[in-house]
Amino acid sequence: MITRTDHYDLHSQNTFGMRVSCECYIEYDNAADLSALDWDSLPRPVLHVGEGSNLLFTGDFPGTVLHSRIRYIKYVDMGADSVPVAVGAGVKLDDFCARACADGLWGAENLSGIPGEVGAAAVQNVGAYGVEIKDILSGVVCYDTQLHRKLSFQADQCGYGYRDSMFKHPGNRGRYIVTGVLLRLRRSYSPKLDYGNIRKALADTPEPLTPMQVREAILRIRDEKLPDPKRIGSAGSFFKNPVLPRSEYERIAASVAPAEVPHYDLPDGTVKIPAAWMIDRCGLKGYAEGNVAVYDKQPLVLVNRSGQAAPEEVVALEQKVIMAVWERFGVELHPEVEHI
Repeated sequence: MITRTDHYDLHSQNTFGMRVSCECYIEYDNAADLSALDWDSLPRPVLHVGEGSNLLFTGDFPGTVLHSRIRYIKYVDMGADSVPVAVGAGVKLDDFCARACADGLWGAENLSGIPGEVGAAAVQNVGAYGVEIKDILSGVVCYDTQLHRKLSFQADQCGYGYRDSMFKHPGNRGRYIVTGVLLRLRRSYSPKLDYGNIRKALADTPEPLTPMQVREAILRIRDEKLPDPKRIGSAGSFFKNPVLPRSEYERIAASVAPAEVPHYDLPDGTVKIPAAWMIDRCGLKGYAEGNVAVYDKQPLVLVNRSGQAAPEEVVALEQKVIMAVWERFGVELHPEVEHI
């Protein structure tokens, strides 16, 4: 079933709470609905969204916004250690994580609490606490808006990188609409506890742990430092953590000595430095300007603190943060949030 609304208010379709609208808004219940659409008649451009949790609308959208209501979670084979599960693109990622943990399956627990839907997560390669969705993803089912037919991609065809995939690249952006994702979970004991404060948060919990115990620890950690978008508008982590050559990391480390620079050594010899640490060192944690602010508990997050922020206020604060980090560290931050 297809539902179409013209001149639609997108306020509730983006977690930043930007008060913008689109020319046409369409929701659909299954992949066949996409084939039934009269694509030539849709106002252009066409944008597909999930929960709008990684978007910053910079103004009214002049075209069509699509949203999936394809919601299913189907275990393909429960008899082996490796458990394939097919998930509809419109399922909330955290609902899937909760289901997997409740069923005692490992792999999704570190992704708990990330806002957004599974289809968008596969496009963005969302991640947190040492796990990205590509780590548990086997394949993606899409609707090709150019060929107007179903296509499937294996994980190694998706070009996954840090908050990146081939779906975001020029020529592909907007072409493929994810309708379903095949994920792979595990029965065998396989917690990942070495990122951030996970192990500390579970220090009083006797082993062996359960996926649900790890999930609950992740949710507690997130609640302590990230705003609830239902109360304070945001798009989660606004900036990507910069990945630098080791020589650049050593330059920064020398500039702040004897203080230590938090960092993560990557297999290719590069070093990831938390953008939040850099923003904090610039004195911007908690900085407020008009209706927007750098969140006082996690400077990686920009917030619509009054609920009345205009897009240009968010963009102005974004640029202020980028310039401050550049002037202090000589490192250019790049937004994780997609600007529309």
